Amino acid sequence: KKSKPVEVVDDRIREILNDMADTMYHTENGGGLAGPQVGILKQLVVIDMGQGLIKLVNPRIINQEGTQEVVEGCLSMPNKYGKRTRPAKVTVQALNENGEEIVLTGTGDMAKCFCHEIDHLDGILFTDFVTEYIK
Repeated sequence: KKSKPVEVVDDRIREILNDMADTMYHTENGGGLAGPQVGILKQLVVIDMGQGLIKLVNPRIINQEGTQEVVEGCLSMPNKYGKRTRPAKVTVQALNENGEEIVLTGTGDMAKCFCHEIDHLDGILFTDFVTEYIK
C-alpha cells in the first residue's frame, strides 16, 4: 500500500521515528526501515548505513545518476536476497525530525538504501524488480 504524506512533524511523529530506529537497530542486518514495514502508512523512513541515524519525513528522490548492479535484502523478507539495478547516485529531499527541509545525496550502498526505503512508501518491494535470486 502507498503511504500518506505527514502533514505536521510533531512529537508523535518524532516518537514514531524513534520507535522505528529502535526496531531497526534490534533487527539483524537492518540498514533502514520504512513506516509500512511496521504497519504505519505514513511517509517515514529511518536509515543507518554506518554513518549515523538519518530520519526522513516525506522523502522523495529529486535526482538520480548512473546505474549500479546491487544485491538487496529486506527486513520484511528475512533470508531472501536478489540482484537488481539501482541508480549509482541519488539526491533525496525530505523533512527532518524537526520539520526542516533537508537535501541529502548518497552513492553506492546509501543510494541503494534511499531507493529501497522510499520504494516501500510507494508500495514497492525489491522483489518486484529482482533479476536473479541469490541463495
